[in-house]
Amino acid sequence: MPWLVLLLSAVLEAVWATALGASDGLTRLGPAVVFLIALVVSMIGLGYATKTIPMSTAYAVWTGTGAALTVAWSMVTGAEPVTVLRLVFVFGIIASAVGLKLIKAPPPPQEQEPEPVAAAGQDKTSQG
Repeated sequence: MPWLVLLLSAVLEAVWATALGASDGLTRLGPAVVFLIALVVSMIGLGYATKTIPMSTAYAVWTGTGAALTVAWSMVTGAEPVTVLRLVFVFGIIASAVGLKLIKAPPPPQEQEPEPVAAAGQDKTSQG
């Protein structure tokens, strides 16, 4: 579930980035409202996902996927040209996000319990 929420949050990142561009510096009400709502929901989703996905991985997937979707949307709508190099780099971003999902992070180091402190006047090596 956290991965699904993370990916939906990345879609919302692309929505708010696109709405920000369409808002003309937040001066157009409709796109500005879409920007604010998508931004807040996207951040809430990212925060939820980081409860179980390491922050470094979640943030990289969130920003990478959101950026790739933003560029893809710009190419689909004709705002940016479609070129072979753009496609290669967008697929590179997506491949990187998938790679981060597939690799397992090493478990955190186990903390060792401190040795008990001997009471005053007692020697840890003596028996009596």
